[in-house]
Amino acid sequence: MDYSTIKLKNGAKVRVLTVILGVAVNVLVSFGVHKLDLPLYLDTIGTIAVTILGDIFPGVMTAFATNLILNLSSPGTVYYAFINILVALYTAYFFKRHSLSSITVFLQYVASIGAICGVLGAVVQWFVVSSALNYSIKIMADAMSENLGFHSFISYVIINIFFNMVDKAVASVLACLLIRAFPERYKTAIRYGVWRQRPLSHEELMEIEVWRKDLKTSFRTRMIKVLFGISLFLVIVMGWIGIKIYFDNAKAEKTGIAENAVKFAAEIIDIDKIDDYIRDGRTVDGYNETEELLYKIRSTASGVQYLYVYKVDENGCIYIFDLESDDGTETYKPGHAKPFSKSFEPYHQQLLAGEAIEPIEESTVDRWFITINYPVKDEDGTTVCYVGADVSLDYMADYMKDFILRVIVILAGFFMVIVSYGIWTTDVYNAYPICSLAKCVDKFAEDGYEQETLDENVRTLRKLDIYTGDEVEKLYHVISKMTLNQAEQIRYLRKLSDSTAKMQEGLIITMANMVENRDSDTGAHIQKTAAYVRIIAEGLKRKGYYSEKITPKFISDVIRSAPLHDVGKINIPDNVLNKPGKLTPEEFEIMKTHTTAGKKIIEQAINTVQGENYLKEARNMAAYHHERWDGKGYPEGLHGEVIPLSARIMAVADVFDALASPRVYKPAFSMDKALEIVKEESGTQFDPKCVEVFMEALPEVKAILSKYNKSV
Repeated sequence: MDYSTIKLKNGAKVRVLTVILGVAVNVLVSFGVHKLDLPLYLDTIGTIAVTILGDIFPGVMTAFATNLILNLSSPGTVYYAFINILVALYTAYFFKRHSLSSITVFLQYVASIGAICGVLGAVVQWFVVSSALNYSIKIMADAMSENLGFHSFISYVIINIFFNMVDKAVASVLACLLIRAFPERYKTAIRYGVWRQRPLSHEELMEIEVWRKDLKTSFRTRMIKVLFGISLFLVIVMGWIGIKIYFDNAKAEKTGIAENAVKFAAEIIDIDKIDDYIRDGRTVDGYNETEELLYKIRSTASGVQYLYVYKVDENGCIYIFDLESDDGTETYKPGHAKPFSKSFEPYHQQLLAGEAIEPIEESTVDRWFITINYPVKDEDGTTVCYVGADVSLDYMADYMKDFILRVIVILAGFFMVIVSYGIWTTDVYNAYPICSLAKCVDKFAEDGYEQETLDENVRTLRKLDIYTGDEVEKLYHVISKMTLNQAEQIRYLRKLSDSTAKMQEGLIITMANMVENRDSDTGAHIQKTAAYVRIIAEGLKRKGYYSEKITPKFISDVIRSAPLHDVGKINIPDNVLNKPGKLTPEEFEIMKTHTTAGKKIIEQAINTVQGENYLKEARNMAAYHHERWDGKGYPEGLHGEVIPLSARIMAVADVFDALASPRVYKPAFSMDKALEIVKEESGTQFDPKCVEVFMEALPEVKAILSKYNKSV
């Protein structure tokens, strides 16, 4: 199925149906295994299959939904949601780097995921749930601990790891069979339908990873940090708020129960016998009956650990009733006086005045409790004594620790769902489109302005087909349009440049022909020397000589400039230029001025038009093609590599053509003789490397000479 077809499919519906199918497989198989009481879970078959088919988030949702549904029939399963989500995350990570193509890879996957799930599952069962999810595993762990002397927890971890490895091996095999049962078109739609651009291959994804390695912080990393931070913050805040609300409500509930208990107790106290109770204690008629009623009140008041009645004096309190507690704490007999604890000292005067005080929360080394004090008044409204009740918060603290652990484990699952969704959407809608786009633009900038390369890069960019529906898509269309316009503009400029270059070449040839037409001996000289220059320049490049200098542009420049090497002869008088005999010393000096004249003419052209990069070599060739390697040439007596390379190339081409062609003052030498002379002058008159490559191209040299010298 091609990408255009995938794009038209409703990929979202296919992925949702795949997740539903994965959840159904997990729930049904797990339920069946549980009914058979097998030491396996098999609740990750669909998770593994959906993750391999649809990547991270569909797999995470399959895992999370599975545990929520299983929790309805098997309470406590929700605590393992984060472990099954880890299965999805690890599966996505593992199979992006490996494929189930060998038994070694399969065993590596099973061993690693089995160990992860085994350890985490044992920790949750031991410290959070405090009960085994699978009774058969617990029996085996107990047997190992008893027979081998291992700690119970260590035995449970080892057995749990082993059976988790078996479980994940079976689940992986069944997941692969499930994947194979899927029609290929659905696999493609699930795998690629999520993309908001042309789907990237594994190689292209690796190229993106390499491309962004030099980034200090990638967009994807930054977004992951933001999502992770926000999600963690929300989970912590929500968990803390939930715990605090629960604790405050529980404390308020226990305080209310205690307040009702002391009010009820105040109703049964015979205030007329308070002093008798303090003086004579249990011997007073009605004391024991009142104490029994107080015990009944305390037993019905959930959370009230201590219940007592006391009278306040200047030194503290005097106990009237003090009920025994279940923890064996010492009780005080009637009439026992005791100073107030530090927590009561701020309220001493209010108590002496018989006023009601607010609940007092007190924490000691071994106790944490809230004390409720209720005034017992006579008919005149005078406080006779107080009823006190202590509500222990120790059991609430222990319960809250367990509650917090459970909340953390449950919220970890929600947290992982949120983060995985954020990473998934960031990759699909932002990271991959932006990186693909930036990588293409970067390549566009690095590859230069060759038209073929530009056109190919434009096609590559347009093939990305980003359709995120947001600013990224708009940016993509703007950049696509910009690069297309740039390629077309450069195409237009290149055509204009080619036209200009052709016009320049035409002018050069015209100028060279004007000079050649004045020189009766130089028939086709400019054509032949240009051809020889090309042979030598390309030979130097092929041999790797002067590699820092021999570039495609240099070769083009020297070939195009070669016809101008004798342009200075336009200033030489005809009687000297076309003299049939040998020149006199004075005439030779005049003839030598064609080099300086040529240099001056081309420099004027350079100053007139923007062609220095093109005409620079023409100037060097015109000025220095009569310089010698040994420094005995003219006009400046340059030597060796001080002579411009283009002039050294032209020197070989010019002299060879002069030797092999007829002149008014001499007949043409044979090709062999001309080559012999050139070879003899290698290292004295000529650059040895230029001579070497010229000699190696004799078939081409002979073809050129045959073309223009019919006698050869």
